[in-house]
Amino acid sequence: MNDSIKKQLLEALKDQKEIFGDELFEEKYLSRRTEVIDETGSVSELNGKSNLKLNLSKTLNGEAGNTSNNYEMIQGEGKVDTFFTASPKDWEVSTNLTNLNKLICDCQKCALGATRNKFVFGFGNQDADVMVIGEGPGADEDAQGLPFVGRAGKLLTDILKAINFSRNEVYIANIVKCRPPGNRTPLPQEMDACLPYLKKQIGLIKPKLILCLGLTAAHGLLKNKDSLTSMRGKVFEFENAKVIVTFHPAALLRNPNWKRDCWEDVKKFRKLYDEL
Repeated sequence: MNDSIKKQLLEALKDQKEIFGDELFEEKYLSRRTEVIDETGSVSELNGKSNLKLNLSKTLNGEAGNTSNNYEMIQGEGKVDTFFTASPKDWEVSTNLTNLNKLICDCQKCALGATRNKFVFGFGNQDADVMVIGEGPGADEDAQGLPFVGRAGKLLTDILKAINFSRNEVYIANIVKCRPPGNRTPLPQEMDACLPYLKKQIGLIKPKLILCLGLTAAHGLLKNKDSLTSMRGKVFEFENAKVIVTFHPAALLRNPNWKRDCWEDVKKFRKLYDEL
């Protein structure tokens, strides 16, 4: 094992130690002949089906000898396993939105982190049956750290009110959580960097329905390349929620003649919600 892999392995073990404490044992059944270096540093051969318990605390303290042998892949009962599995990042095991926000609000995974004013996590009912997902923060959102608070946000509030939802009943978020400079369309790599955070939010909220606002949001969430025209009127699935796509409120402000079509979309959305 080269030095780079050893370094990555030890860093990952330290992550597990921080999460699980000083002692982490994991049992595996062995069904082939394997050399293993135990906690004392001695080599033993394991034949047939045997139990092996590994003390990660001693490994981290440098008492277990060659870490590469401690984590050799073992054939166990018809499948390949490892003693080591990568520990999840802290934000991935968050159990509520407040904690998740604290863990990701300083994110610098893409270039947008360097140009934002405020991180726009999302806002609304944490137990909402409905999520509304837009493209990304604009200037007003970037200044206040809240989604849909400008002119487009006021129109969204009116649209929701027209189908008997208040902003406090739903949860509102965006595909990206930082404003793209000049309100440009988020780049694919920026959306991909931010999507795991959104998926985690969806997993915590567990909405029944998602209203996707605009083509960019639809492409970022659903990962297809269809036109807005072809997606409107259809019901998609994402993370156990049903998804309907309509126009972004900012597009309606620029093209008021699309409001009638949007009205048909959101009526269908409300009908589907009532049926569920």
